[in-house]
Amino acid sequence: MPRLAVYALVVCLLAITAAVVSFARGSWLGVVWVLMAGLSSNMTWYYVRRAKLERRSAAS
Repeated sequence: MPRLAVYALVVCLLAITAAVVSFARGSWLGVVWVLMAGLSSNMTWYYVRRAKLERRSAAS
């Protein structure tokens, strides 16, 4: 897995944790963390797919 994908995955997991804690405390700030988790999740999939395509093009 590419390094940027790993970093984005870590950010996603931390954002999910922060969202759970925020909602458990009754704060609406958790909505921002949910949005950040969604963005970082999309970034993770983008970097994984990009690396897979680069490996395929390098193999051919």
